[in-house]
Amino acid sequence: MIDTDEEIVKKAGMSIPELFATHGEAHFRTLEREVVRETLAGSHRVISTGGGAVLAEENRACMSERGFVAALSASLETIVERVKNDSNRPLLQGSGLEEKVRTMLQERQDAYRFADLTIDTSPLAADDIAEHIFNAWTKEKD
Repeated sequence: MIDTDEEIVKKAGMSIPELFATHGEAHFRTLEREVVRETLAGSHRVISTGGGAVLAEENRACMSERGFVAALSASLETIVERVKNDSNRPLLQGSGLEEKVRTMLQERQDAYRFADLTIDTSPLAADDIAEHIFNAWTKEKD
């Protein structure tokens, strides 16, 4: 599996928080578009993107054209619990985490609608999520 955030870190030569602090979100999104395009140029790959990758129409189009897209969702409470101690998420730092997550979910809700599959991951383990995706992908291929 290829994680686009990890590829961005390699390309930039700095962590995501450093990248945001030094160059801002717009530069991060530019690198993200480049990495998504480059990663999807290969074949037979499973990639993982950050939640904001779908904000760019270019990324959504590239993902749709090149593969099967699974969007992973979760309840507000689950997301807050999962990210509350994650310092690698610059947009979620500082106070008011729950309100920040709520706002992001509202702003991004339509951006995920292009996905071939959406899974509520709140009650699921990673293995169960992978099984759901694999089963949906194999049904689509038939």
